[in-house]
Amino acid sequence: MAKKTNSWTRRRLLARGAAAAVLPLLRKSGLAQMSGMSMPSSSPRTRRTLDARKLTPFVDPLPLPQLLRPVDRRSSPAHNATDAPYYRVRIHEITASLHRDLPPAKLWSYGDTLAPILIEARSNEGVLIEWTNDLPAKHILPLDTPMQGMPHSLADAPETRTVTHMHGASVPSISDGYPEDWFGPGHSKLCFYPNRQDATTLWMHDHAMGVSRLNVFAGLMGFYLIRDEHEATLNLPTGPHELPLLLYDRSFDPNGQLFYPNPPDEGAWAQEFLGDAMVVNGKVQPFHPVEPRRYRLRIANTANSRFFSLGLSNGQSFHVIGSDQGLLPVPVEMKRLVLAPAERTDLIVDFSRAPGQHIRLVSDSLELVEFRVSSTPVEDTSQLPATLRPVPRIPESQAVRTRLMTLNEFDQDNGEPMVMLLNRKHWAEPVTETVKLGSTEIWSLINLTEDTHPIHLHLVRFQLLDRQSISTDAYLDNESVQPTGPVLPPAPHEMGWKDVIQCPSGTVTRIIIPFEGYAGRYLWHCHILEHEANDMMRPYDVIA
Repeated sequence: MAKKTNSWTRRRLLARGAAAAVLPLLRKSGLAQMSGMSMPSSSPRTRRTLDARKLTPFVDPLPLPQLLRPVDRRSSPAHNATDAPYYRVRIHEITASLHRDLPPAKLWSYGDTLAPILIEARSNEGVLIEWTNDLPAKHILPLDTPMQGMPHSLADAPETRTVTHMHGASVPSISDGYPEDWFGPGHSKLCFYPNRQDATTLWMHDHAMGVSRLNVFAGLMGFYLIRDEHEATLNLPTGPHELPLLLYDRSFDPNGQLFYPNPPDEGAWAQEFLGDAMVVNGKVQPFHPVEPRRYRLRIANTANSRFFSLGLSNGQSFHVIGSDQGLLPVPVEMKRLVLAPAERTDLIVDFSRAPGQHIRLVSDSLELVEFRVSSTPVEDTSQLPATLRPVPRIPESQAVRTRLMTLNEFDQDNGEPMVMLLNRKHWAEPVTETVKLGSTEIWSLINLTEDTHPIHLHLVRFQLLDRQSISTDAYLDNESVQPTGPVLPPAPHEMGWKDVIQCPSGTVTRIIIPFEGYAGRYLWHCHILEHEANDMMRPYDVIA
């Protein structure tokens, strides 16, 4: 295996530009920016695609999530096992237009339309979901040859295999959506979600081994909101004034169908995906009428690779009230927020400050969705509380072990990435991380690559301790951690519970993790789906 090189490919230039911006920004605000990932791709592959930037923006109304209701489960296998609400989710192919000027495209969906489905659950009240694979035998996107060492003889596996992961849920491993637990068309899987968690924004997505990035790209994602009594007492905006928003990017071929670069124009595999169509809840750059009052925006970045640098087009500030795993201790006023793939944010935006205006949610120069503010005054009885939910900080002394975990990239002689690994280990190698249920550990994530990686741990929630830049050359030479900058504490909006953490290039990012919940086999991985698919994913075991 070749060692990491310093060759200057297009991706290297993007990554190097982002890395140069990361640490000054970290020193200022404590968060990581991927500047290169906020721009439309300039790859030659755009010659094979429709130029989505020429589509007229803000001509389609924003699709609202499809709220699912429990069904009668008297005929279900779990009828006598539990009184939990029972949902049936049909995973199937649909055709729908993502823009007024595009023809209907083939998509995959958990629901009846291109809008994401939404399941609302109550804290400490379990839910059963039966996932049924009704997909056709042929995938709508081009597949690639499985990597060597992949399990389950993927070369002979059905193209349209699937398994759903409830991202951020604390669940028994049998219901976690483990990549090797996929099932093909004509089969189903019953999963139990205990919901022993605080009120939070979770989201569902496909996690099937070898095809998850393609299945998510095809449309397999949705919302799962957990509610609790404490959240209800805060008098936050609700009903039509609470908007769940899935943000992602796509590309289209000249016929208006989804286009995924497989094989890509550069290298053996698509190292990241950056589309030129910004999609919200299934539509390209939609619009939504709002009243001049407070709104709650429940935002999830469900893009394969893109980091969104969120702000409002009129320069107005917003208040961050929550992150991946629920409410923050206090609201944090911001004008710009970088959201990595799979991260969530919970915002309060006060549109009463801009009556009659059209305000756009933007990511740097990219426009995502337009809010058309009415000029008619309305009564707003919602509140922005001064305090939200206590989040006691976990003392480092509580940790029984500290692990040094490396994020690695190995290149070919021409500088193109060959494989990306965690702790220099492939997925198929034996488990090297075994943790005790009920224990607390510190994981020091040492990023030796030139990318910022959003690292996700299944099952658990955790807290960010700090970040510090280091000499990657020194670590690669002799595995010594030599700091090159100060220790940076979490930014105010990072003081809540997390399940995805941005790990900047050349930096040690320390997280403290209570391993609570269930014993079993889980996984941790980079949530840039192209990295995950090319082996930046590892199992870990929780033992009782």
